[in-house]
Amino acid sequence: MKIVFRIHALQRMALRRISAEEIRTVISTGETIEDYPDDRPYPSRLLLGFVAGRALHVVTAYNAVADETIVITAYDPDPQHWEPDFRRRRP
Repeated sequence: MKIVFRIHALQRMALRRISAEEIRTVISTGETIEDYPDDRPYPSRLLLGFVAGRALHVVTAYNAVADETIVITAYDPDPQHWEPDFRRRRP
């Protein structure tokens, strides 16, 4: 699978100390918790994964023509905005 990192994603990853390897782990083992099929130019999704006990959210888009996953951003989910399992947003 080809993974492309947007500049925004790389900037946020550096700021948040999230490695490319951690992103790859979330993409390969994480679960989709939200789908955004109407996003443009490509449908996207929010993934939740755990790496060494650290919860990470990764937003990716999929370019089917090029068969590539595009990393849009990544972050540590904020417990104030997410339920304890980090799968659902708090009301």
